[in-house]
Amino acid sequence: MTKKKIISKVGDAEIRKLVVERLKALSSGRQISIGDKDSFTKEELIKKVESGDPIGQKIIEVELEFLRALKKGRIFDE
Repeated sequence: MTKKKIISKVGDAEIRKLVVERLKALSSGRQISIGDKDSFTKEELIKKVESGDPIGQKIIEVELEFLRALKKGRIFDE
């Protein structure tokens, strides 16, 4: 089985769980701003990701872009 086939089996629920776990790793009390929207605590962001609202979808999108860049070595280029 190729890598591409394995990756294609990852569904929305698994991606959402991954993003939630990454958000849980943030320090408590930290707030994150999204675009020109309000700031959100990690707990608020977790709820938004779990509910799938527009802010939650944006967080998922940003996390996936980060992971793709990390995979390609764009984050830690020397």
